[in-house]
Amino acid sequence: MSKPCRRCLLKDISLEDYERLIRDGLDALPKEDLAEDTISSGRLQICKECEKLNQGTCLACGCYVEIRASLKKGKCPYGKW
Repeated sequence: MSKPCRRCLLKDISLEDYERLIRDGLDALPKEDLAEDTISSGRLQICKECEKLNQGTCLACGCYVEIRASLKKGKCPYGKW
């Protein structure tokens, strides 16, 4: 899969391509920059309950929440985690 263009909407890419985009993004990060699975899972649980979550992205900052939550230095723009 090639990288989706910046002008494409999530609805214009398949679920498989979206999942690959997230997986490739996570795989590209240095392992030492990643938080433990329990930390990222807890963060994602908070994101799932947030009104700013929209199709896997944060409406406050525009990030893919699964990537931001996986980073040791990742922070919620609202300070929820």
